[in-house]
Amino acid sequence: MKEKLAQALKSATADYAEIRIDQEDSTHIAYRGPEVEDVSSGKYTGGIVRACTNGGWGVATFDSLESLEDCVQEACRCAALVGKDTTALAEIEPLELDVPARMEHDFREVSIDDKLKTIAGYNEIILKSDPAVETSMVAYADTFRTVHFANTRGARFREERPRVVLYAMAPARKDSRVQRATESISSATDYNCILGMEEKILTASKRAVDLLHAPTCKGGAFTVILDPELAGVFVHEAFGHLSEADFLYENPQMRALMCLGKEIGGKGLNIVDDGSYGHTIGTQKVDDEGTPTGKTYLVREGVLSGHLHSLETAAKMGAKPTGNARAIGRSVSPLVRMTNTYIEGGETSFEEMLKGIDKGIYACHALGGQTMMEMFTFSAAHAYRIENGQVGELIRDVTLSGNVFETLKNIEGFGNDFRLIESGGGCGKGGQFPLPVTCGAPHLRISNVVIGGQ
Repeated sequence: MKEKLAQALKSATADYAEIRIDQEDSTHIAYRGPEVEDVSSGKYTGGIVRACTNGGWGVATFDSLESLEDCVQEACRCAALVGKDTTALAEIEPLELDVPARMEHDFREVSIDDKLKTIAGYNEIILKSDPAVETSMVAYADTFRTVHFANTRGARFREERPRVVLYAMAPARKDSRVQRATESISSATDYNCILGMEEKILTASKRAVDLLHAPTCKGGAFTVILDPELAGVFVHEAFGHLSEADFLYENPQMRALMCLGKEIGGKGLNIVDDGSYGHTIGTQKVDDEGTPTGKTYLVREGVLSGHLHSLETAAKMGAKPTGNARAIGRSVSPLVRMTNTYIEGGETSFEEMLKGIDKGIYACHALGGQTMMEMFTFSAAHAYRIENGQVGELIRDVTLSGNVFETLKNIEGFGNDFRLIESGGGCGKGGQFPLPVTCGAPHLRISNVVIGGQ
């Protein structure tokens, strides 16, 4: 493969050209209600050529390795037609790497019958959990992706990127009211992560039923404690995307708001994106432009200290590439994307965090949400009242809204229970979904959070 790529790139006439080839084996299993909705497996090989001339990009995609040279030439011709400026791509030391997967229990060694049996068992737990649970959705997927890359600067790599995913959802109904609860998990190393989930799935099913009878929350401004999952989603969605330099470069207003050196939080606030973190689903040795990944402090001790970059955004903004150019698959160009994004932990226990809150909210898990520039709205999957420093009754339909910069400044406590969440979803920027990412945080105590409700 290395020789094929090198030979094809010899025909490049652009200022810069690269080839990325994806080879992927995958399996999908899904239940909806009592019926099997999907059992399938597939293999494909394909890829993309990108070329840049005078600042203009040309792209050609392919499904056969026999046409590589033609695709390189086509991408170069397209780039020449649109380029009207100067090619600006940051220089990095070209690397040559071969990165095999680190598997503890390889899902490729498990038969599809065994996988189906496991998923069917989880589906049955949901359906039998309570009469109010009238249907179910349980989905399993595994993907073993091998990426081959080469560019005209001499970079070469091959990296194996496996992932296994389980997602279970229990919807409960009472008259016209519907509530749902989910449980999901993912891993880049271990099929065993999806096993032994019976108790968690049963608990989620019962929580969906309990939410049918739970009262709604009265709207207002409250001191709120976010659990690590909701706090992690908050930092990814409300702040992390603002740190992606392709967004910043195209948006002068947000570039001014995200100016490095600006104080946006207290001394304990540290926000990190780290593509080299352990062996998680968000971890890669290199990004999809051949740049090594690493640890980037976006906020250090409350001060904006970094942005996430590709080769192009780094050159245009006078920064160093951070290894955050990522593509979800064979036919799409890389975008500036997060990897493992998190708020670092502190020293406060959950019990200490509760002290002094007479009337507050403990918000757990993320149900959904949206952001618009620096404004956000998130829905908690479920929540509890906090009364006189104690966690109280379950409540439903809790939404949290505000300005991300004001909210970060209002963080009063960082828990000592940091967790990085590997869930079954992913990031969906630019329609490239689901890109494997993780997000994480400790419990966070935040004052003056606007809660939607009655």
